[in-house]
Amino acid sequence: MKRHVLFLMCIGIALLSCTSPSPELSRAEQIRADLLNPDCRRVLVASHRADWRGWPENSLPAVESAIRMGVDIVELDLQCTADSQLIIMHDSKLNRTTTGKGVIAELTLDSIRTFRLKNGVNIRTRHEIPTLREVLLLCKGRVLINLDKADRYFDLVMPVLEETGTTRQIIMKGRKPADEVRELYGQYLDEVIYMPIVDMNDSASVGRINAHLAGRPCAFELCWRNDDRYVREASALTAGKALLWVNCLWDTLCGGHEDDQAMLDPDAHYGYLIDSLGMNIIQTDRPEYLIRYLQSRHLR
Repeated sequence: MKRHVLFLMCIGIALLSCTSPSPELSRAEQIRADLLNPDCRRVLVASHRADWRGWPENSLPAVESAIRMGVDIVELDLQCTADSQLIIMHDSKLNRTTTGKGVIAELTLDSIRTFRLKNGVNIRTRHEIPTLREVLLLCKGRVLINLDKADRYFDLVMPVLEETGTTRQIIMKGRKPADEVRELYGQYLDEVIYMPIVDMNDSASVGRINAHLAGRPCAFELCWRNDDRYVREASALTAGKALLWVNCLWDTLCGGHEDDQAMLDPDAHYGYLIDSLGMNIIQTDRPEYLIRYLQSRHLR
């Protein structure tokens, strides 16, 4: 009898050792699930050029800082060198943010890597200009990435995403018409997220929202100068179908509810965008402040 029990125990242990537990979702996949959920009640935070107030913009330490801060999305900018290498930088020239000078598209990656990034007060740092591949590897499994200007080089971008296993972490945005988006990027849209940008300053903007809804985007970025009546219409139209993204970087992107105003009265600005206009994703230059505000309201 004892021998029989011992045999059954050994079989059980062997079976357990062969059965791997179901893997938990990475943080990036959890954020993606929220982004793809049209009924998401959590407000997502997108950090503009990563944590550029603490580190050189679009740099690896700026990205690392934003991730550790708890942001959901880092917004980064893409440029292409003369030898078709993709780097992370906002401007088409090196002059403003690095110790070098010249047009990026006219220089090779090797020459660009000899320069160093400057900080916010124009002082040289030890940090190099990162490549797209380096940023993707740093972010892998940890955060979503809004790759700005990626649609210009998507044939070059996609192989790097596939090589690094990060295709499901990428958000690409643009103002192209809905039918053009499907024609250009349709084969990628099961993995890469495409988010239409719509300027909400005239009555035709609501029609553009409707046209895009046929393609079932997970979210729209809405931009408006002051009058939010069309934004309200878009909010009603997309309820239960898609999330809404707002940029609080400066006043003409968000009807005057930018970060600087929100620093004085967050309820009147961040709160208004969330409660009155139904915004689910806020891009900010003040990610740490916004995260604390959302936590205070139990929206994270």
